[in-house]
Amino acid sequence: MTDLAQVLPDFPVAQYARLLPAIERSQLSVTDLLTLEVPDIGKRTQLPLLDVKRLCNAVLAALHADLGVTDPDHGNGNGNGNGNREASLRQTGTELLARPWRSISTLDASLDAALGGGIPTGYITEITGESGAGKTQFLLTLLLSVQLPPPHGLGRSALYISTEAGLTTKRLSQILAQHPFFRHLERKTDRPSLDRVISTVTPDLESQDHILTYQVPVEVVRRDVGLIVLDSVAANYRAEFERGSGGGGGGGSKMAERGADLVRLGHLLRELARKHDLAVVVANQVADRFSGTNPFAYSSTSQPYSPAVKNTGSSSSDVRPAATTSGPQNPRRQGLGAMSQESPLASRSRNVNLGSNKSTSNQTIPEDVEPSSSTAHIAVRSSMPEPPSEDFVPAAPAALSLDHQQRWFTGWGDDPHQHFHETLKTPSLGLVWSTQIAARIALFRRPAYGRKVVMEGSGDTTTTDTTTQDNDEYASAPGPYIKSWRRWMKVVFAPHVPGTGAGLEGAVEFEIIAGGLRGVERAKNKKGGVGSG
Repeated sequence: MTDLAQVLPDFPVAQYARLLPAIERSQLSVTDLLTLEVPDIGKRTQLPLLDVKRLCNAVLAALHADLGVTDPDHGNGNGNGNGNREASLRQTGTELLARPWRSISTLDASLDAALGGGIPTGYITEITGESGAGKTQFLLTLLLSVQLPPPHGLGRSALYISTEAGLTTKRLSQILAQHPFFRHLERKTDRPSLDRVISTVTPDLESQDHILTYQVPVEVVRRDVGLIVLDSVAANYRAEFERGSGGGGGGGSKMAERGADLVRLGHLLRELARKHDLAVVVANQVADRFSGTNPFAYSSTSQPYSPAVKNTGSSSSDVRPAATTSGPQNPRRQGLGAMSQESPLASRSRNVNLGSNKSTSNQTIPEDVEPSSSTAHIAVRSSMPEPPSEDFVPAAPAALSLDHQQRWFTGWGDDPHQHFHETLKTPSLGLVWSTQIAARIALFRRPAYGRKVVMEGSGDTTTTDTTTQDNDEYASAPGPYIKSWRRWMKVVFAPHVPGTGAGLEGAVEFEIIAGGLRGVERAKNKKGGVGSG
């Protein structure tokens, strides 16, 4: 039984040591013991039926005790429990709602307001964003604020689990020394300490599973941990399941195995958060979405407009648009087709026969004729579409397509005014991991551009910024440059607070300073949307 130790860590295996080897050889799980009939299990394991029944009853009683349906001493493994004892749930719905709400503050009023008070306990919260968006700074602030007494923290320690680089204690010390909230604490005993931040590194997936399964539960109880940080959740899975997968078979089995591991990881983290009333925060990476634009722009029913390659039969080839061929132009080609998450090979295979029975230069080529040098002017369809025409009116996207559905849980692609040149992102580990978390916080960054100009003085040239200077003696500008970066925090979904809305409409702008994170208040921050700067 491969999952007995994971489902029921406290199960008395010593009492059933004679039965468990046969259960292991038959590959029976806890679910099989609860759902299969006793004679069926006996046929597969060749064990006495009375022993099998006793084991199944013991597993069922242990599950009831773990879920709080009965007392732990109610089931003794013989199936003869007291039937007159009333089963009581661990917590009713009213008791759950009446439980005091605990959260970890970000130490900024605007960020806490968007998060409903901070990062809640009892849930898995994901912080995702591209490199440089501020994920690590967000996590370091939480490592210190969890040590504060309520209402800003929990008065408990923090556990930092890194899958890439170790904990940056230098930056953590800088935040502790420079943040205004820590500097103005009246009592020294309330001040956070680096000694209450436990850190470890899991360089591979095997060590990560071992630490989370066996060592973390012990440290949570021993150190009174109130926050577990996993940075990042995708690194070890990418290294384990994408290594050597290119061009080889078994990709589907690897994805299925990875999905099962992600479900197991989510179950383990949720149990830690629920049992110990702590907050679990994971950092996640993002990847570029293989879609030419946002899902509002084009419909999957439009026909791609593709160029044609003129085959001259010689070593050189002319590349010309398909619209220059003789004959009336197909009106369906005037719009750009669907740009979904599919490879160019899939698009090429879909369009390769579109012009097979077309007449080009007074020649008709049947479909079953192999290409030769005599087929001089065959128009070969390309998989790369061209930008749409100015008068193109896009249709609504397919309601069940991934490009349409993922707007609601990824954080990218939900803005109808998304710029065409901007690349959409998708959090790593896909839809399987999205179902394991309770809240997703997306961090964005956009460049703020300035323009350098050359000032001609006495024999030397200097550069200045036209955004702050305006003088006639400045010569022509050599071009824009990135003056700074603007960052936003967006709540994509959460159980305790509504999402911030489409795009960056309701997102909170913040900046990274020496003391950590600080919200940015701008007058009517209407132009702070995507692409503005």
